[in-house]
Amino acid sequence: MLYRLGVVIWLALVVPALAQPVEGFDAFLRGFRGEAVAAGVNGDFYDAITTGLTPDPRVPDLVETQPEFTTPIWDYLDNRVSTGRIDRGKAAMARHRDLFAAVGQAYGVDPYVLGAIWGMETDYGAVLSNDSLIRPIVRSLATVAWHRRSRFAEDKADFVAALKLAAANGGVSPVGSWAGAIGHLQVNPSNVLAHGTDGDGDGRVDLHTSLADALATSANYLKRLGYQPGLDWGFEVVVPPGFDYLLASREQLRPISFFAERGIVRVANRQFADLSTPVFLYVPAGKDGPKFLMTANYLVFKGYNFSDSYAMAVAHLTDRLKGSGPFVTPWPRGTQFPNLAQRRDIQAALKQLGYYDGVIDGRIGPISQAAYARFQAQRGEVADGFVTRAAHEALANAL
Repeated sequence: MLYRLGVVIWLALVVPALAQPVEGFDAFLRGFRGEAVAAGVNGDFYDAITTGLTPDPRVPDLVETQPEFTTPIWDYLDNRVSTGRIDRGKAAMARHRDLFAAVGQAYGVDPYVLGAIWGMETDYGAVLSNDSLIRPIVRSLATVAWHRRSRFAEDKADFVAALKLAAANGGVSPVGSWAGAIGHLQVNPSNVLAHGTDGDGDGRVDLHTSLADALATSANYLKRLGYQPGLDWGFEVVVPPGFDYLLASREQLRPISFFAERGIVRVANRQFADLSTPVFLYVPAGKDGPKFLMTANYLVFKGYNFSDSYAMAVAHLTDRLKGSGPFVTPWPRGTQFPNLAQRRDIQAALKQLGYYDGVIDGRIGPISQAAYARFQAQRGEVADGFVTRAAHEALANAL
């Protein structure tokens, strides 16, 4: 048993190492030229902007240590939805009250959602002048695509989009985050090209210096992702003892009445306004933590940024900017979590046992959690899918 687990751990550690760049940065840029030209980038311009380009040394560590995927959700929320950020957000939205109201009316997107994204992404614009965080994105995205060996199609698409934006900007690369996101609400280059909106009517789209452009672009983007006007993101709820947590699946949205009939109620004796609203049950911290019935608008937040921690922070900050209080149920803060190697091992073990067919990358998201829930159910345990350090031991014993 220990030998087999050792093999699993060895594979989990070796496979990611093999995925690291094996060709030089210059060779990658030369090899990518044809793809960029085929996607519509002028070849001479490509040569000019990439000649002498060096990789951004920040990127490799940042790619592997994104807090959305490596920090307990309560620590992430404590940091992102702090009292200071709430207070700064209320003040910032008050200063731009008319602009937020106009964008909200034009696009049907809750202005407080836009305010929350603004606060999450750039602390209401405060970081945009920080040269250590905001840099030319052509270099950043070239480094991301090279470092990840273009394992993700989005890397290539965003690198090409950054080149196109630079060409339209007189040959000067736009500035943004290490991952290439641009402006007050941090929109990636592909979506700037697809959804960029001139919010201030000056004939150009500048998400970095124009808050009006940034808000209009993100509102337009959220609507294209399927945002439904007037629909809340979700509701904190209480789940009764004996509930079948395998029903906590986002693969199928069911009416609130489905869950109400099984004993789920809102916290603090609050009432559901419409029992026909489609939702799914989300249990981010297991049976002992806060639980939520989430609407389709929560999934739209995940379309903006795939991390559940990020989407939860946007949702919660939206409410806090409106004056609501913290979640009612406390987080299980004493939980011990597996480290990166153990998380990879957990995924590998779940795959070996037939519960998981995803990538072994150490990122414990909905697919890994659902796989672990099925493992728990098979053992007769509460199948809440909450992956803790104890999961590593349980899976080791099951191999």
